[in-house]
Amino acid sequence: MNEARSRATKRRKLASRLLFIPLAGTVLVLVSCVRTSGGTWYFDSAPLPEGWPELTPVGEVEIREYPTYRAAVVSEKDGRSGTTPMFRSLFQHISSNDIPMTSPVDMTYDEDDSRMTGMAFLYRTPDLGPVGADGVVRVEDVQPQAYASTGMRGSYSDAHHAEGLARVQAWLAAQSKWKADGPSRYLGYNSPFVPWFWRYGEVQVPVVRATDGVDP
Repeated sequence: MNEARSRATKRRKLASRLLFIPLAGTVLVLVSCVRTSGGTWYFDSAPLPEGWPELTPVGEVEIREYPTYRAAVVSEKDGRSGTTPMFRSLFQHISSNDIPMTSPVDMTYDEDDSRMTGMAFLYRTPDLGPVGADGVVRVEDVQPQAYASTGMRGSYSDAHHAEGLARVQAWLAAQSKWKADGPSRYLGYNSPFVPWFWRYGEVQVPVVRATDGVDP
């Protein structure tokens, strides 16, 4: 009986060690991908688009201005609904057209800012590939735009989007230089391989200067 217990104990210890090896390897890989930008740290899952500004610190609200970039876009009106079908359509598009993966993934919300209705993969450079339709995916050039942006840590959920959106809206209400100019978006910078509690994202609202279009 004692010999059987001893063998069982040894098997449990061996199993624990075998489980620890891949876990330790995953942690080391993640740590090697840590980068800092704009005063915040994040896991560098893929290159950013050319000319992308610094990231927004977690919990803070700052203005970020984006250059022209090319994006592959899919939305409910294109016949796709939900995160997984949209992601699969976009991944199939970049895979079949040999387009390198970048981050972030752009998750756009409806006019009420309550639910995600579209998703986009961003091209590394604005001259990569042609614009136009590719099945349910539309490749288009996005014009320069300023955003009121806040950094988020955690899963890319509607609840976290709502939390970030409330922070941005409160910031906009407390100043007079910028005003909202459209529905929000949630930029997700990390892949599913990064634990949810370490993921970094930005909730953003497009803005224009409050004096734009007003005669002096």
